[in-house]
Amino acid sequence: MTRPASFKYFKTSPEIIRLAVMLYIRFPLSLRNVEDLLHERGIDVSHETVRYWWNRFGPMFAAEIRRKRVQQLRAFSKWKWHVDEVFVKVNGKRHYLWRAVDQEGEVLEAVVTKRRNKAAALKFLRKLMKRHGNAEKIVTDRFASYKAALRELGALEKQRTGRWLNNRVENSHLPFRRRERAMQRFRRMRSLQKFASVHSSVYNHFNQERALASRDTFKLTRTAALAEWRELGAA
Repeated sequence: MTRPASFKYFKTSPEIIRLAVMLYIRFPLSLRNVEDLLHERGIDVSHETVRYWWNRFGPMFAAEIRRKRVQQLRAFSKWKWHVDEVFVKVNGKRHYLWRAVDQEGEVLEAVVTKRRNKAAALKFLRKLMKRHGNAEKIVTDRFASYKAALRELGALEKQRTGRWLNNRVENSHLPFRRRERAMQRFRRMRSLQKFASVHSSVYNHFNQERALASRDTFKLTRTAALAEWRELGAA
């Protein structure tokens, strides 16, 4: 849980900070949109203040959500990963956002690289396995770098490819694409990595489909997610 000391030198209440950060990350809103929404609720803050709060507390909230999620997901034995990558423009240059989700659409990892090759695939898969352990199956497309990377990791027998098999992770790119348009692209690779990591954690934390999950070891409804979010920002 976020410690009270995190809000020690802030005059604004933790509840307002939490609300502003949640609005900015969860919905495709600009900083000025968030400023207007808060103003409608009688909260007078500037969009630059919202930007500062997001930079300060967004990664903190996301790290806590991710830590709890990892502890619970490790107990799930029949685990299948879906891995895919999409290109993202940063200052007009093409970069690649690698994303992994499980069979229920839970976002596990998001990594940004400059290249789309075996080395980038290895970097992503090693980070994924270090944090989440191993899966029974790893579903990818027919991109050759996945096969080469999995062979080096000794997990080639776990790879599955096929038409439509990877729709789960391809659909998980859509919320990020909507958010990317609202932000009018990214200007630095570092800011892209930071936002992708935080967005994948917080956005999925409020995923309404959680109520339909059949996993016995990890059932978290939208109401429970909201309650947990309140605890994360409580002073």
